[in-house]
Amino acid sequence: MKYKLLVLDVDGTLLNNAKEISKRTLSALLKVQHTGVRLVLASGRPTSGLTPFVKLLEMDNFGGFIVSYNGSKIIKADDGEVLFERRINPELIPYLEKKSRKNNFSIFTYHDDYLLTDNAGDPHIRREAELNNLRIVEEEDFSIAIDFAPCKCVLVSDDEEALSGLENHWKRRLDGVLDVFPSEPYFLEVVPCGVDKANTLGVLMERLGVTRDEVIAIGDGVADVTMLQQAGMGVAMGHAQDSVKICADYVTASNEEDGVAQAVEKLILSDVRASEIPLDFLNAQAKHALMGNLGIQYTYASPERIEATMPVDERTRQPFGILHGGATLALAETVAGLGSMVICKPDEIVVGMQVSGNHVSSAHEGDTVRAVGTIVHKGRSSHVWNVDVFTSTNKLVSSIRVVNSVMKKK
Repeated sequence: MKYKLLVLDVDGTLLNNAKEISKRTLSALLKVQHTGVRLVLASGRPTSGLTPFVKLLEMDNFGGFIVSYNGSKIIKADDGEVLFERRINPELIPYLEKKSRKNNFSIFTYHDDYLLTDNAGDPHIRREAELNNLRIVEEEDFSIAIDFAPCKCVLVSDDEEALSGLENHWKRRLDGVLDVFPSEPYFLEVVPCGVDKANTLGVLMERLGVTRDEVIAIGDGVADVTMLQQAGMGVAMGHAQDSVKICADYVTASNEEDGVAQAVEKLILSDVRASEIPLDFLNAQAKHALMGNLGIQYTYASPERIEATMPVDERTRQPFGILHGGATLALAETVAGLGSMVICKPDEIVVGMQVSGNHVSSAHEGDTVRAVGTIVHKGRSSHVWNVDVFTSTNKLVSSIRVVNSVMKKK
């Protein structure tokens, strides 16, 4: 595969206006991970605000990463290990709080499973806590209550002019110490100096040994521009400002029109060839699924033929040591499922519809059977596969017909 990392901004990019991942986008991202591309969610959200999407996208099974707090942290999706972290010196918090009070702003930060603020009644703060699944802790003496080094602090006000004035002042006053930028018209964010999505993406790329040409990034905001430029292929959302689009290599549709799915289908999935399907990667990632539990391993893939093996052991045998017919059918469906995924179009999804098998002879415990799937019908709405299962001595065990339904993503 040309690309190894797909980096996604979250709000306004991965999510639609209802703050959800659409079915078409979810399908495209699950499929692209099966080709060996790893996902990176890069967001200003705290880590807890990204966890539900990580689970939905199954990033823990495919070796994905979280870049949270606008680049202050890199976290492995599978085990939560922190690979990179930058925090604000706690000694600077009293100064930030003083400026906030002087301008009649509210201020908040994140810690563990809660949001700490001096104004729990602010509607923007309440909405932020709700979006990120955080409880709110209110402390009148904000800086005194902070006994940790925060990843970022956010000042809140509906007075955009006042926020902009403080931003300009701090860019001069705090240059080389902290960075400031507006993430919303009512939010002014304060982060460690030099922290942004692009710099942190560079850290991850170096750690993984990935080059710019192997990275595709998608975003919609001004804060995403450097990230889009860092990637070999920078994609701007259709609703992004012109200043963002002009910095991108490609412009896709909006987040309400499945822009991420359309970009992935065109720029990655349309170029997938069966010879490039990373079988070792798929086998490794399936170890906790049914396929892995049965010991099934893919061994060959082409548009017309898929092969896999399965041991006859305590997982797949009947009580008297003979291969279980149900395990044989699962093997056949596994083979046909990959085959249909390889040959379907980028904007299509495949769902198993029917499986029927003729069991000809038996395979015994200690053997390893081999399944050979060949396509016998490739229609617009269905695929029909014939899967023959053989013993290690090439004796036919079962001949199975699998029908997969092909549907357009919505």
